[in-house]
Amino acid sequence: MRNLYYIAIEGPIGVGKTSLSLLLAERLGARHVVEEFEENPFLAEFYKNPERYAFQTQLFFLLQRYQQQQELRQVDLFHNLLVTDYMFVKDRLFASLNLNEKEMGLYDTVANLLEKNVINPDLVIYLQADTDSLMNRISKRGRSYEASMDRAYIDALNQVYNEYFFRYKETPLIIINTNDIDFVHSEHDLEEVIQCIRQPITGTKFFNPATAF
Repeated sequence: MRNLYYIAIEGPIGVGKTSLSLLLAERLGARHVVEEFEENPFLAEFYKNPERYAFQTQLFFLLQRYQQQQELRQVDLFHNLLVTDYMFVKDRLFASLNLNEKEMGLYDTVANLLEKNVINPDLVIYLQADTDSLMNRISKRGRSYEASMDRAYIDALNQVYNEYFFRYKETPLIIINTNDIDFVHSEHDLEEVIQCIRQPITGTKFFNPATAF
């Protein structure tokens, strides 16, 4: 892990970001930081009435993640490996899907000011899955406010993520196809992912592991 101090894991809802970030932090002896989405007081209402609560939901997430990012700036990244289960830009991806034109204009004004003070990761891991796999995983984890999650919304979000990361050039990037692996329950699958991360990476690397089962 030489010269690697900050790893960010991203992907659409249900893909396994938090699970993988926790496993990597444990294996690599890193500090683990997760997005605190359950603290958003508008989130449950957003899933019930997206048009009414989208802007409040996005603005809360934007400011919350910015505050967390500022706290990360106090960490000595050159002595402690840090693993997070999100990137700051993720809120912009959701906003582009959820907000109308006027709301997005106001959101951009605020976000552009905040992004200037955000630390870029040394490595980004994008977890990719098809929409059917995402819906299955969302159903299995049984979060009450996700019970009525619309498949069309997840599919649209999945497309937004794919489009963003297939153009992504800002940092080294690993794109992992997770359709046929289970790094939570399979030691073999997790080890394959870790070995991929340990290799020197420049540009974008695509990783399509085969399931151990």
